[in-house]
Amino acid sequence: MKVSNLTPCEKISHYVDRVLVIEDVLVTNPFTLPLYANGAPTLLFQTAKGIIKNNSNNLTLFGQTVFPETLTIRDNFTLIAYFFKPFALFALFGVSAQELTNNPIDLNLLAPSKTQQLQEQLLNAATTEEMIGLLNDYIFSLITKTTVDSQIIRFATLTIAQNAGKDALLKVQKELHVTERTFQRMFEKNIGIAPNLYRRIWQFNNAFQQLNNRQFVKLSDIAFANGYADQSHYIRAFKEFTGITPKDYLKFGQSE
Repeated sequence: MKVSNLTPCEKISHYVDRVLVIEDVLVTNPFTLPLYANGAPTLLFQTAKGIIKNNSNNLTLFGQTVFPETLTIRDNFTLIAYFFKPFALFALFGVSAQELTNNPIDLNLLAPSKTQQLQEQLLNAATTEEMIGLLNDYIFSLITKTTVDSQIIRFATLTIAQNAGKDALLKVQKELHVTERTFQRMFEKNIGIAPNLYRRIWQFNNAFQQLNNRQFVKLSDIAFANGYADQSHYIRAFKEFTGITPKDYLKFGQSE
């Protein structure tokens, strides 16, 4: 198994944050991949069908994931995940982001004539590089057709991601000169969730990266570095988005 985190090519980088590739996985027992809140809509392709919420697809489009989920794959596979900028879902796919919050769907349900052809080409591709090229071209074709102006929501999401403290929302509202209600509607349409939930997801995500990289001595170090009131507050937030405690997560990683 080979795992790579790739920088998206320039022609799609305005809408794609990063690309995850997991190649040549030999499955003896069912392979399970936990899916946690990360603030990023995602297009996921596997050469073997994956099961999420009892639905089995090769191409899956995710909106915001708030509640923890699991992807299960039972056959050998290569997986490619495109993590979009948070505003990309409505801009590129023309669906209300709210419809896909905690509700991943088979991409073929959106535009069967185009996506079924894409899926067939991906499944017949000889190399991972060819698959990535096909997905890049597909996403670029969506970008060339979009008419949505994402500048305001792009600024809002980027600012919150960089500083997910409690006062982040008020600062962004003031910068944009919009009311709280307008800000809320804008977020729910383009991102799929309320602004404060998005802020809390980024607060969790920033803390999660610190935990994953072992950049702490005590859990309270992570809590205070990321604006949680105390260690207990951080643990509650972690359980909300993953279903387990930080210590259990670390034990799970050590058992791999």
